[in-house]
Amino acid sequence: MRTERFVLIAALVGIAGLTWVNPAPSADGAKFDPIAETYKVIATMKVKPRDWPQWGGSYFRNNTPEGKDIPTDWDIKAGKNVKWAARLGSQTYGNPVVANGKVFVGTNNGAGYVKRYPSKTDLGVLLCFDEETGKFLWQHSNEKLPTGRVHDWPLQGICCSPYADGDRIWYVTSRGEVVCLDAEGFLDGENDGPFKDEQPKAVAGKPAPVWEEKIEADVIWKLNMMNQLRVSQHNMCSCSLTGVGDFLFVNTGNGVDEGHFALPQPKAPSFLCIDRNTGTVLWSDNSPGDNVLHGQWSSPGYGVFDGQAQVLFAGGDGWLYSFDPKGDGNGKAKLLWKFDGNPKESKYLLGGRATRNHFIGTPVVYNGLVYLAVGEDPEHGEGGGHLWCLDPTKRGDISPELVYNSKDPTKVIAPKRLQAAEKEKGDFTKPNPNAGALWHYDSFDSNSNKKIEFEETMHRTIGTVAIEDDLLFVVDFSGVVHCVDATNGKPYWTHDTLDASWGSPLIVDGKVYCGTENGDVKIFKLDKKKDLIKEVSLENSVYSTPIVANNVLFVSNKDSLFAIKAGAKSAPLKANNNPQATDSAD
Repeated sequence: MRTERFVLIAALVGIAGLTWVNPAPSADGAKFDPIAETYKVIATMKVKPRDWPQWGGSYFRNNTPEGKDIPTDWDIKAGKNVKWAARLGSQTYGNPVVANGKVFVGTNNGAGYVKRYPSKTDLGVLLCFDEETGKFLWQHSNEKLPTGRVHDWPLQGICCSPYADGDRIWYVTSRGEVVCLDAEGFLDGENDGPFKDEQPKAVAGKPAPVWEEKIEADVIWKLNMMNQLRVSQHNMCSCSLTGVGDFLFVNTGNGVDEGHFALPQPKAPSFLCIDRNTGTVLWSDNSPGDNVLHGQWSSPGYGVFDGQAQVLFAGGDGWLYSFDPKGDGNGKAKLLWKFDGNPKESKYLLGGRATRNHFIGTPVVYNGLVYLAVGEDPEHGEGGGHLWCLDPTKRGDISPELVYNSKDPTKVIAPKRLQAAEKEKGDFTKPNPNAGALWHYDSFDSNSNKKIEFEETMHRTIGTVAIEDDLLFVVDFSGVVHCVDATNGKPYWTHDTLDASWGSPLIVDGKVYCGTENGDVKIFKLDKKKDLIKEVSLENSVYSTPIVANNVLFVSNKDSLFAIKAGAKSAPLKANNNPQATDSAD
């Protein structure tokens, strides 16, 4: 049911004395600038001023970098407007991150950069390239878990983005580990940190594999969430963690078993706060408990609202949770509010028939509000979705409705895993007087024919929204691009790309870039009226999200990463080369 409460909330201030940055308050009628707010956060980090050091640039998670003359046309075969190209694995889902002259991207081992792991060896790998030339620098390698696809799906590689600050990199591996790496690898001639066990050992009398120190990762510390916290991730971990000060925030990925019916570890934590210097868990929470529908693949966001810092975790039960980043002071979480992203009568079923969904996209903070849409594992097909705008100053359960049962019609009943309200069992709903949804978008009748058609439907999405000039863009998994008024949820236009979309939009230089599974990048004008400027081919599926850093567009297809810059010219990327792309010219 669409919520018709279009409430205006003033921009909110941060906490004095801390390095946390929150969107600054705007004078009446002043335009909110998400680009400036993101770079204020980046300015508190030890990176270059126009780097893009984490997914979404900052903990606001809004993919709206600064850029000028970003190309809308390139040719990867001829090298037109291509500064450099670098070979990735055979499947790439991780979004690139740029910090301090380096580009980091998650993929699989299809490129085979490290000799002890030939390209036929399936790994999850984080690759590091030189930002200026595309030269390969080092690789962090993660061998597959012996339990197989229930925990570590074949060939998927690293599906998250790292978080970079100074000379350190943090990310969640395909093995369910949070690792801290030296951004310089061993190229600085040092083995940094207390962790000295990077080099493989001889086993059962067999010699250790050849270890190429200079191009291997220098590990500072590891937190094995499976062994140390009893987490059982489903298929893979894909959390792009974020950080504030010395705190790291992580979605553990705890999920169902191979049969998809039960959680092997319902008491294991779903959300963590970690000391970034040591890997020590500061607090944890397992709020979804037994109610995780499938997996937990979202990434956390962060903001400060009415003076209260909040870390935002989207759970595998379809609820968005907000916690005090400091915890309760005793190693546990301090919940501020929670929100159910699904209608109470929706039902979770396997095989694409579900009407209840969980979250895969990342919550976005924009002008003091929170935006997020529901989604599902692409393997389980397409379906209807819901896009929400929330008031984060509320407390408690801020869902649109509450569920009661006829046996005690005055008592709110606890959430249930597959279906919150079962009418046949006497359940019924009432509007929640504490509802925090400012608006809800699921469909609209644009042609007034009293029928909801394909392009008039918000479908499930595994992507994240991007917002600028109060224009919200999101691409659903069914391939429909939606342009929505961020202030009230009114849709301006939609566009069917005629293909599935796995990534999220990039808004830069007055344009919106959206990748598709068939390898096209659709480029629209940032406008209330639809204007498809260009369709550019990357020759292979685009499963990740384009970014811009230091006025260069970084975009990957399934097996290659491209640095796109106006006027650049590079050598063509051959099908079987292992490029050290140093021959590019501006």
